[in-house]
Amino acid sequence: MSVQEHKEKGKKSLRCFVITVSDTRDETTDTSGQTIKKFLADEGHQTAGYTIVKDEPLQIEALLNEALGISEVDAVLVNGGTGIAPRDGTYEVVNRFLEKKLDGFGEIFRYLSYMDIGSAAIMSRAAAGSARGKVLISLPGSKGAVTLAMEKLILPEIRHMVSQLQGQ
Repeated sequence: MSVQEHKEKGKKSLRCFVITVSDTRDETTDTSGQTIKKFLADEGHQTAGYTIVKDEPLQIEALLNEALGISEVDAVLVNGGTGIAPRDGTYEVVNRFLEKKLDGFGEIFRYLSYMDIGSAAIMSRAAAGSARGKVLISLPGSKGAVTLAMEKLILPEIRHMVSQLQGQ
């Protein structure tokens, strides 16, 4: 089956759980989380859950366990905490959950970021893969990074990724 056939065969509407990792944002100031939700809705997908969590590894881990444990959820999209600042711990937590890593996601994301913001792109630790039969994606917390990833990588492929994980 061709890539295009896989994409067409996939579920038309996915249920996604959106997690923002931030010590400073709330629902009114979380532009990145809101941007992800809008992109999903515009593509006909549903936000099955949305939460903001502090950049505390145990809290992130507990929330990922919760989100990945919801049978109706197809994908979990995390934004924030992927840099190299002392409190940026999202990558380490997400990495422990990833069963099959999609290294190309981070590589291509950093390349596209480089084309947009220059050498600062090397500090991104965006990651993606599968966890408990679901797509798990971790993005930087900036609105620009989220927009780039949603437009160029996630929305074009998320249905295909989910269909692969569901054995279609």
